Amino acid sequence: MGTLSETVMIPVEGQQIAGTFLEPSNKVPGVLFVHGWGGSQDFDLRRARGLAGLGCVCLTFDLRGHAATLEQQRRVSREDNLRDVIAAYDLLAAHPAIDTSAIAVVGSSYGGYLAAILTSLRSVRWLALHVPALYQDDQWNLPKRQLNRKSLAKYRLATVGPNENRALAACRRFKGDVLIVEAEHDDFVPHSTIMNYRAAFREAHSLTHRMLDDADHGLTRKEAQRSYTSILLNWATEMVVGARISSGRV
Repeated sequence: MGTLSETVMIPVEGQQIAGTFLEPSNKVPGVLFVHGWGGSQDFDLRRARGLAGLGCVCLTFDLRGHAATLEQQRRVSREDNLRDVIAAYDLLAAHPAIDTSAIAVVGSSYGGYLAAILTSLRSVRWLALHVPALYQDDQWNLPKRQLNRKSLAKYRLATVGPNENRALAACRRFKGDVLIVEAEHDDFVPHSTIMNYRAAFREAHSLTHRMLDDADHGLTRKEAQRSYTSILLNWATEMVVGARISSGRV
């Protein structure tokens, strides 16, 4: 990523004048998308195509227990799915066109929770969290479908700090740029959970928080889907283009 420069001398009428060639480097940003529980990579494909149009290499994938492996959902744990995310990240980072110092992760709901934890295990420069869910640290290896929903709903309404939660602890240490997208009428991830995430990013380079008006958790309305796509692409454009300018060597 960034701009490479080369000083040259241009001959003209028996003299030489100085010039500089500037060209894009041969490395580009990478973007990993992590879908939510019960979803699939189909949720992310349109937005991934938009980011690919910015010159990024994007990777979408299906977590175990979803899509073609749906029959595994009853026994898949958060540990299993975190390993899926790590494996997908490592595949993206190994792509020959990727600048490994410029990787973004975009996570929705359960995928946002896993993406937050990923930042403590792998290098992530930009982190976008769409309606990020939150889970208690205990019963980590229990199949996710066996988690107590009533207890979980109560937990998400409480004030939780980085010292009490693995995902929030990772957010506390994250030093990159962050986008948080909240849904106005979210029945699964309440405003209190969003504020727990927001408060945890104490060392982030930048933090952008956007509200999707009249949107539910799953973005069932077409207008909400378009709004989320616009917010994500605008933010990513600002991050990627800004990074290219700042890393230029002239």
